Amino acid sequence: MSSVTVVVATRNRCQQLMRLLPRHAAPVIVVDNGSDDSTPEMVQSYFPHVRLIRLAENVGVAARNIGVAAAETPYVAFADDDSYWEGDALRSAAHLFAAHPRAALLTGRVLVGRRGHLDTVSAEMAAAPIGTAADLPGPSVLGFLACAAAVRRDAFLAVGGFEAKLHMYGEEALLAMDLASRGWGLAYVPSLVVRHFPQATGRDPGARRRRQVRNDLLTTWTRRPVGVGARAALRCLGSREGRGGLRDALAELAWVRRHRRPVAPRIEAALRILASTPALSVASVPDALPPAAQRPPSPLDGQQQR
Repeated sequence: MSSVTVVVATRNRCQQLMRLLPRHAAPVIVVDNGSDDSTPEMVQSYFPHVRLIRLAENVGVAARNIGVAAAETPYVAFADDDSYWEGDALRSAAHLFAAHPRAALLTGRVLVGRRGHLDTVSAEMAAAPIGTAADLPGPSVLGFLACAAAVRRDAFLAVGGFEAKLHMYGEEALLAMDLASRGWGLAYVPSLVVRHFPQATGRDPGARRRRQVRNDLLTTWTRRPVGVGARAALRCLGSREGRGGLRDALAELAWVRRHRRPVAPRIEAALRILASTPALSVASVPDALPPAAQRPPSPLDGQQQR
């Protein structure tokens, strides 16, 4: 019996999902985020062994929380509808969790596209900019790519999972900080391989960048020093999307005040080290967006996230 469940949150990407569902090497829970195409019906028809949870509306990243809560295994691996964990990666992840009880999250090596080129974020994580803890199976990280993360279910649920307020884009950083603040370890393990096949979605890239800026600001303002948050806000003034994201974040100040819990000095120190790692500073850019030089500066520049 598998000790890992794969949770796939999806919305209106039926074709990609149908192609990759057979690739998963563990039980799968598909959480359909209010799709209005044929996704739920196709999953039920062609993959009756897959557990399907149909949501009436698009709740964004909170769909993953619903999938984790429904899982009955001690470990959960996330996949997008355009990704899967290769080979025996999930079995290996379960063994690593068992052997390293402080590990709450393991993130794997991401190979992109048919040619399988190494994701830049994976390459930078391998350089171990914040070191490697003796009780973790790989370099310590303070962020991850959601499609390449496996979690200890109890730890994930204890910190509340992904923040629903963020809805989508850049949600990983806040979860990483909250796990680390509880004393859990997060590690990059290159032997765990994830294949990722991102495709342009036709969605408005400007709106996506604006949402990214908003979410990065909310994360910064709730977890980092006031000065860092102020400088992050100023960096947003140089572009239309940045200014829009700033306005959206300012509208959530009441929420920020209720949820503000600054990280410990040791975590802040690690975040400052990561600020000097260029590739990790753009890891939060959603798939199919322009490169860093063409996007507004992220308030979380320097954090490992997507």
